Amino acid sequence: MLKQIFSMTLLALQGFVDFIFTLIKVPLKCLEYTCISKRAKFINVQFKTPTRGEITHLVIDSTGLNVLGEGELDGKNGQEKRRIWRKLYLAVDTKKHEVIYANLSLSNVTNREAFPGLICQKYRKIKVASAEATFDRRVSYDDLSRKKIRELIPPRIGSRYWSADYADRNQAVVNQCLTGDNNTEVKYDSLSPTFDSRKSDVQSKTAS
Repeated sequence: MLKQIFSMTLLALQGFVDFIFTLIKVPLKCLEYTCISKRAKFINVQFKTPTRGEITHLVIDSTGLNVLGEGELDGKNGQEKRRIWRKLYLAVDTKKHEVIYANLSLSNVTNREAFPGLICQKYRKIKVASAEATFDRRVSYDDLSRKKIRELIPPRIGSRYWSADYADRNQAVVNQCLTGDNNTEVKYDSLSPTFDSRKSDVQSKTAS
């Protein structure tokens, strides 16, 4: 039951129970995780875990990992290392500091291919999703729009305008051209004549 409630692996569960025994100063020790795995097959405990509610802000990021796989050269005796690159994608709930999704893919998998899986939460609603500029693709905005998720993705440097369907993204392009900042939360004073004139110049340049 503890495993299901806290979403732990069996090895983590063993360490958790041992830690509890240490805190309450009880001279007991948890069974090894292999023994728990065998006995769990004969235990049928049913309970309903509370719903975790919507995800207020989901942050998406990726990083490259340099992996020295099994059978690869280890660099000893003057031999060069042969390494394999992998890409790690993470989607994190900033409010609960919880990793919602993690995927380790091949280096040739693009952000466009990986993005749909990062926001695919069947039972939890996502309110806002933010990602780095490498996810600034039409397909990313389309996926977020279909799920009614507000996007916070800075445009790439030197980006041009898209169609009127991407109004928020186009506003971020204006912000980038005027201030050099990719802050997608900046609100402009539309009554300012100086801003209106500069915005018109930017729109004409980016549209051409």
